[in-house]
Amino acid sequence: MTTEPPKQRQGIQSIEVGTRLLRALAANGRPMMLRDLARNAAMPAAKAHRYLVSFMRMGLVEQDANTGRYDLGGFALDLGLASLARLDPVRLAAPILEDLCEKIGETVALAMWGTHGATCVRWVEAGGPITVTLRTGVVLPLMTSATGRSFAAFYRSPYMKKMLDREIRLAAEAAGSTPTAVARELETLLEDIRRHGISRASGSLTPGINGFSAPVFDHSGNMVASITSLGPVGHFDTDWDSPLAESIKQAAAALSRRLGHGEQPAVSGELTETRA
Repeated sequence: MTTEPPKQRQGIQSIEVGTRLLRALAANGRPMMLRDLARNAAMPAAKAHRYLVSFMRMGLVEQDANTGRYDLGGFALDLGLASLARLDPVRLAAPILEDLCEKIGETVALAMWGTHGATCVRWVEAGGPITVTLRTGVVLPLMTSATGRSFAAFYRSPYMKKMLDREIRLAAEAAGSTPTAVARELETLLEDIRRHGISRASGSLTPGINGFSAPVFDHSGNMVASITSLGPVGHFDTDWDSPLAESIKQAAAALSRRLGHGEQPAVSGELTETRA
């Protein structure tokens, strides 16, 4: 018995061809002359011009009257903004978290900034002899968890700074030190995190548990989430350049690209509770 390949749905070829011009404009990042635009879209200049006339009528393309260069138009911007508004980091993260968990064999989670701080919003449990459980809704401290440290290093918010200042004061009181000394030590740690693009924590939040966390960025370059992975000490390698760290950074980079970001860094994170 032979299985026929599924029929390819019919489309409008001229639209698909013309879209090459829009892709060329988007990829170039600046207004283009007709000859350059046509070359990048692999079509004759006369043919490219006819498409561009239609695109200008639709608002997808505009032409500078002085230079003659073409650029994306107002309607193209409206489409882009509408698409960005529909991007949901939690939904888009689901397959990335599943793939990462399967690849590294460790519990992974997505955290976002919420009303009370860095909050776990989704997690995937790896299973195994020691199960690391990340409860949805748990809020992570900024100074002692890898997830919190990633936000402290990359997230920008006046409220986050107030929370961090409060944690610094409490840490100074507990250690019999001064807030200035604690803040100086923390900044050294955060500089390390920014340099390596990933944050880490070893048993500082939950004894016996290590963590990495990598920041996720949106189209504007702002941190919107972090991807965290946790595992037991002795099994979870916290070297900055370990394959585990690279896998987590790659996962965060993949989600950042889905959110419209170009090149980005990464961070390291740790969380919660263990049970036998």
